[in-house]
Amino acid sequence: MSVRHRKGHIDVTTRNARIIKQLALCMCAVALFCAGFVVRGNHDLMSRLGIEEPETKAAVQAASADSGEVASRLNEVEGILAKSSLDSYDTDACTSAVLDSFLQSTNDTFTRYYSADRYSTYVDVTASEDYPGVGVFFSEYNGQAYALDVFEGSSASDAGVLPGDFVVAIDGDRSQEWTSTEVINAVQREAGSTVVITWRRPTSLDASGGDEFTTTLVCTDYTEPNVTAQLQNNVGYIKLRQFTQNADSLVRQAIEELSSQGAQSFVLDLRDNPGGYLNKAVDVASLFVKSGVVVEIDTVDAQTTKQVSGNVATDAPVVVLVNGNTAGSAEVLAAALRDSNRATLVGVNTMGRGSVQVTKPLSFGGALRYTAARYKSPSGYTIDGVGVSPDVVISLREGSSVDNQKEIAIETAGSLVVD
Repeated sequence: MSVRHRKGHIDVTTRNARIIKQLALCMCAVALFCAGFVVRGNHDLMSRLGIEEPETKAAVQAASADSGEVASRLNEVEGILAKSSLDSYDTDACTSAVLDSFLQSTNDTFTRYYSADRYSTYVDVTASEDYPGVGVFFSEYNGQAYALDVFEGSSASDAGVLPGDFVVAIDGDRSQEWTSTEVINAVQREAGSTVVITWRRPTSLDASGGDEFTTTLVCTDYTEPNVTAQLQNNVGYIKLRQFTQNADSLVRQAIEELSSQGAQSFVLDLRDNPGGYLNKAVDVASLFVKSGVVVEIDTVDAQTTKQVSGNVATDAPVVVLVNGNTAGSAEVLAAALRDSNRATLVGVNTMGRGSVQVTKPLSFGGALRYTAARYKSPSGYTIDGVGVSPDVVISLREGSSVDNQKEIAIETAGSLVVD
């Protein structure tokens, strides 16, 4: 073979190799170009490759700014179902189920979601002197209504309802845990009408379970004084049932009347007092304390305090009676009088409900109830979940017709008088 022929053969081979190489590069470029679309749609793979998608990242950041983490996850699931699922769902039923489960996962036992229908019947009610209903004074424990007191001679008393019985259902509706406000609304009916209430009787407020029983009760107008007073051994005894709008004026009137009768010290009975208006607890504290803080209120945004007005009604010694049903604003008053060294507390530890619940309407109908603030005593003592401990611990003697707690309180108040 000649040298020229061999050279020509080499040139052809080299040219063909160069062409094949160029074709291979083109094919790789096309493959990478197509793969780019595939990879771009795979967010996990993009992330593992260390490649960020500017538009996608901006969208996620914008969504996160407008909604919480839970909401963004729900939006993702709802979007997939709306686009690809063959099944359908009822929006209202889904909303209730999701929100109920969500709220149950929080540590706030007072959270509630009210559907539009339930919220339309939910209004804030504060009991007054005229109490239409079934003869039961309702309170609330861990978000559930229970009988705090049963009026003598009422249909509830005749049916065997006792203090401590929890409401399970009203007119057969047990689809929710009934709050005290809802129960009060439900039993406020025309005189002579009836309401069917199912109760649960636990061994204590904290106990679960208990026997259930159902009563058919007649609604009647009941009159129960919010403040009662009596003089015993130069000690003025004042019972305050709850903090209504006129609680401070009623207590002041009782102090003045008892003082004119010769009272040299006082017993303020806050047993079974579920609270009420906080500003009225502050006003009652002002009847005994000349100056200082009554309560610290902690919220997400700030810490504020409420102070006495200085409008004192008496500087005589005071004893405050408390028990496990003393709650809310009543605990605030008891703690304030104790921390200011203005009163001696007698009884047992209070309930520990030092918080404020707010019901906020929602844009899509219904409302959300949640804890918005918590109380602390003037010395910084947390009330919620702890309660207020008495200086003199004395339990009520069960089965006795004698109120030994009241007797001890009156004796203590008498002993504080300086001759």
